[in-house]
Amino acid sequence: MDWVLTLTLMLGGLMLLLLAGLPVAFAFITVTMVGAFEVLGGERGFVQLARNATQTVSNFQLAPIPLFILMGEILFHSGVAHRAIDAIERVVTRVPGRLSVVTIFGGTVFAALSGSTIANTAMLGSTLLPGMLRKGYHPSLAMGPIMASGAIAMLIPPSALAVLVGSLAGISISGLLIAGVLPALALAVLFVVYVVIRCIVNPGLAPTEDLPDISLAERWRPFFIYVLPLSLMFFVVIGSLLAGVATPTESAALGCIAAVVLSLCYRALSFENIHRALMETVKLSVMILFIIAASQTFAQVLSFSGATGGFIKMVNLIEPTPTMVLIGMVLILLFLGCFIDQVSMLMITVPIFVPLAANAQINELVLGVTYLLTMEIGLLTPPFGLLLFVMRGVAPDTISMRNIYAAVTPFVFIKLAVLALIVWQPAFSTWLPDQIFD
Repeated sequence: MDWVLTLTLMLGGLMLLLLAGLPVAFAFITVTMVGAFEVLGGERGFVQLARNATQTVSNFQLAPIPLFILMGEILFHSGVAHRAIDAIERVVTRVPGRLSVVTIFGGTVFAALSGSTIANTAMLGSTLLPGMLRKGYHPSLAMGPIMASGAIAMLIPPSALAVLVGSLAGISISGLLIAGVLPALALAVLFVVYVVIRCIVNPGLAPTEDLPDISLAERWRPFFIYVLPLSLMFFVVIGSLLAGVATPTESAALGCIAAVVLSLCYRALSFENIHRALMETVKLSVMILFIIAASQTFAQVLSFSGATGGFIKMVNLIEPTPTMVLIGMVLILLFLGCFIDQVSMLMITVPIFVPLAANAQINELVLGVTYLLTMEIGLLTPPFGLLLFVMRGVAPDTISMRNIYAAVTPFVFIKLAVLALIVWQPAFSTWLPDQIFD
């Protein structure tokens, strides 16, 4: 079978099944089984699929995925994260668009603890959005920061998706987790700058609040009780990686233990909360691991059919520079992000992009951070950005999808600017890992 036809049928079949509403895991395994039967030799293809699935899922490098998810779910269901948001709100005062700034700070803090964009956005939306709208904040300035900072969890460690990207693309997981720190912090700073400038130019977007007159101790006490201990969790997870005393799996396990201990200290952990956290962790982890089980065979089908090599040769005919190759990847990922979920984006593109990036001598960490940031943007781009629908679920009925699209648009452009900076200056994403691991 011609490699162009194989590539078209594999990717096209996957897209059609996804558009038909079949769950990602079932769509991917179906296409992989058909490809294995046709390309890898009938029944021998199925045997190879089973062998690959066993080897892939038993890979110990994947253990951080459920552990990072569990850590965030414990903090979310125990209510500890909500207390931290309230404490941050007390500290931030006399800033234009104060509650929007609180949202960005709180979203970044929780992103560094949960690794879940959905949980982060849902928590911020349910906690802060009603109060912001009630106090007269413009809907765009209320919803935009919630969605934008909620999505940062994709990029900042501990990110379960960063572990997935590293595992599928053969990128150092420790390096990729660290490489996401600077871009994530840059996004948070730019969000705050944008909100403050916009409120200075148009004060009517965020009415001035009459804050209660409380002492300095009353203002900062909740911060030291509920925020600083959570910050210690971040240092437990990332600090153990930086110090070289723990692998990503061990640091994720330490994070789970720290989440349980903190929840117990706050008397916020119950059997019901643990049950909810475990069930949500199982749901997300099984979906991800089910897809990973077929990923190696999917890549082998494309490789044995000649699709991977043929595509690389076709690209080489135009003699592209590494920057041109990276820009092409970004454009494809941004397009896919408008229509399909992030895991599907990985499954479709990794078997092609990873060999292509290696051929163009693109740094693996630059490729990994580019993947994470483009997938983060995909969460916010219409018509099918996942976080847009999460916001629709927590917003009042008077808010339309058009309002939600308008609210998130400026923040998408900020994310695109940071993405352009990474493509233009790859050292922006590799500097911190180079300083730590060299």
